[in-house]
Amino acid sequence: MFFCIFVPDMEYTLNCNGHLLDLSTPQVMGILNVTPDSFYADSRVQSERAVIARAHQILEEGGTIIDVGGCSTRPDSEPASQQEEMERLRFALTVICREVPDAIISVDTFRSEVARMVVEEYGASIINDVSEGADERMFRMVARLHVPYVLMSVEPTMREMLLRFAREVDTLRSFGQKDIILDPGFGFGKTLEQNYAVAHRMEQLQMLELPVLAGFSRKSMIHRLLDIQPAQALNGTTVLNTVALQKGASILRVHDVREAVECVRIVGELRVEN
Repeated sequence: MFFCIFVPDMEYTLNCNGHLLDLSTPQVMGILNVTPDSFYADSRVQSERAVIARAHQILEEGGTIIDVGGCSTRPDSEPASQQEEMERLRFALTVICREVPDAIISVDTFRSEVARMVVEEYGASIINDVSEGADERMFRMVARLHVPYVLMSVEPTMREMLLRFAREVDTLRSFGQKDIILDPGFGFGKTLEQNYAVAHRMEQLQMLELPVLAGFSRKSMIHRLLDIQPAQALNGTTVLNTVALQKGASILRVHDVREAVECVRIVGELRVEN
């Protein structure tokens, strides 16, 4: 028996406001939540000083994308209103654009009007859609805005996920959307066992010839399995990030940036032919 590392040569670049982000080396997306109720308490930043510190931390630790969230999607949470989400994002994005003006900013939202606001008013580079179903308004909006789009799946099996992704990618292409990133949606619409079954088959997403984002960071699929708290789930996150990279992930969305960057470097070194 031998251990096989599956990492296809993904020659793909994202056009982020004219800056081409090369995904031939996996990139790390650092999470910056301006919400009072995100499931991982240490990810919440509420003050201007905290936003500045977190933005700089993500970049200094090797992250290349800052993913800003203004509406929690934790299980059983009550979503903030659109107005409240916009206010939170305006506060954070004003600070981030002032402090790190060259940063690539992603915004996670499920609302098309929020997507329009953050791109047109603040130059956000990526829309990370965390909705639980295809929204044609969002599809049309991101195509009009000409920004890369993260398409998430809530499907519980890889077969259903592939079928739905194929349909939705076709719809996005028909609207003129160019850059599409696939997110298997770990923690969304799946049981504990289904999350791991999808992770086990992640390499099958390469059939769609699009970059894949993996978002395992400190999620319940880790702490429920190990009977620990989210604050203790860094080791489990790193294990799953390693598996995701071996199965072809191009972007890791994480709370712990330094550890994810180290993971990318180590897995990358394993591919080097000496």
